[in-house]
Amino acid sequence: MTDSFVSTQDTARVQPGAFLTLHYRLSGATGDVVNTFGGKPSTLTLGMGELAPALEEKIIGLAEGERASFALPAGAAFSERNPELVQWVSRKLLSAQGDPNEQYEVGEVVEFPTPDGEGSYAGAVVQVREDGAVLFDFNHPLAGQPVTFEVEIIGII
Repeated sequence: MTDSFVSTQDTARVQPGAFLTLHYRLSGATGDVVNTFGGKPSTLTLGMGELAPALEEKIIGLAEGERASFALPAGAAFSERNPELVQWVSRKLLSAQGDPNEQYEVGEVVEFPTPDGEGSYAGAVVQVREDGAVLFDFNHPLAGQPVTFEVEIIGII
């Protein structure tokens, strides 16, 4: 698949650090992971970590109103899968971090606070043991996969 572009107007262009309103879709081998088309658009600032750097690079220079689609090879957008990011978390730690009565289901995505308390990260539940420990996969869902990134730039500030 080659990169494709459909320009609808030639106005302001995306620059590093720009504040954007956009629709985007990220999909891999199993379909869409994120899709804002048909719903509320996203707003973000380039360079703040809200999009993967490889995705940000693709939209630099796009014009307001422009729509584009990019095919990125496996590992290019979200790196390769890292087996060290699949980890068991004890029930004791999960209870200390949140609701001690929480029941975890395979496939569920759980958010954890970063050690500094300023942000969060997520892990997908892979397995739950009898003792309540949970095996989480902290890899991005699209890690190690080819990714299609479709974007429509709605506004640039």
